[in-house]
Amino acid sequence: MSGLLVVAGPTGSGKSALALDLAERFSGEIVNCDSMQLYRGFDIGTAKILSLRRRGIPHHLFDVLAPSEGYSAGDYARAARAVIAGISARARLPVVVGGTGFYLRALLYGLPELPARDETVRARLARRAQRRPESLHRLLTRLDPPAAQRIHPNDIQKLIRALEVRLLTRRSAPTPSSAEPLRGYRILQLGLDPDRKSLYSRLDARVREMFASGLLEEVQALLHAGATGAEKPFESLGYKQALRYLRHACTLEQAIESTQIETRQYAKRQWTWFRRDPNIHWLSGFGDEASVREHSFHTVHNFFTNIS
Repeated sequence: MSGLLVVAGPTGSGKSALALDLAERFSGEIVNCDSMQLYRGFDIGTAKILSLRRRGIPHHLFDVLAPSEGYSAGDYARAARAVIAGISARARLPVVVGGTGFYLRALLYGLPELPARDETVRARLARRAQRRPESLHRLLTRLDPPAAQRIHPNDIQKLIRALEVRLLTRRSAPTPSSAEPLRGYRILQLGLDPDRKSLYSRLDARVREMFASGLLEEVQALLHAGATGAEKPFESLGYKQALRYLRHACTLEQAIESTQIETRQYAKRQWTWFRRDPNIHWLSGFGDEASVREHSFHTVHNFFTNIS
């Protein structure tokens, strides 16, 4: 049985730094599990580890999408499983790193079989949402009450997908028990759990550094290259605020403060998400701390010794 290592946790907790150390120590290759780092050109705002800092360690599923391309958790799971199989075939350790919890769940535990996207149906639902945003949740409540209970009325993207599935299949979405988990691997999941106050302080400083080190210029370059700003990656933290500033919808300080607030909120949601998984082994501290690094080395060594 092959080994598979996961490094998860909230944004800013040092996942990438720890994953690099682990990959270097245990002959590993990095597999991205951050939905934004899939996109080319979105580097500063996603805290992407650039090529010069990757220590010669192979990195997979970075910079594979143009801004206009869509990608689902199912798409990610299929691509990541193929990459992981290739790494294992080379007798190296796949090290999955990132904070997109739904993508990680899809990779490890699978997703129910769902129909492919139907752009005509989605466009019709999107137009309806523009006219009457609240109508999507009402429609889903009528067609599939259990699904409606699981989705917030303001989450338009999830509402559109749930309605799309219901309209295409004429039945409720399949239950999670129908998902196919990843098989053939002994999986160790590490979760980083730094002090919350310290993390928020780091995140606030990182946001200011992002804006100071070229985030606005990065967004301008993307727009000059043909992006419109309506693409999905521009909805993410930092990019939507930078776009608003460049379009004179807010001041620079307002953009920075908004990004800081939403980044802290996002980190809190990530904590909540990952805490639901009882299979995660938690490490107290940041991934770039020496004590956490040594603890992780010891844990990984013991876990993967004598895999058969």
